[in-house]
Amino acid sequence: MEEKMSIKTASPDQTLDTLGRVCPYPLLLTKKALEKLASGQTLKVLCDAPASAEDSIPRYCEKNNFGIETVKIEDKGYWELYIKKS
Repeated sequence: MEEKMSIKTASPDQTLDTLGRVCPYPLLLTKKALEKLASGQTLKVLCDAPASAEDSIPRYCEKNNFGIETVKIEDKGYWELYIKKS
């Protein structure tokens, strides 16, 4: 049985730091970065805006059929979002 590889275990093709930015900037910056990536590439987004990390970015990815995995870094107070462009 083939195991599906986790998006976050592959090293990202690009990292986007949106720390300190509030809605809607993390989503807008994420969209721009994804536009530049080729299909199959992975974007790692650092985000400390809860609404962006838990709602708007995942919803955008779902709508566009992009794979997404979210990891909350509790001790640092931000999320790492791994998005695989389809």
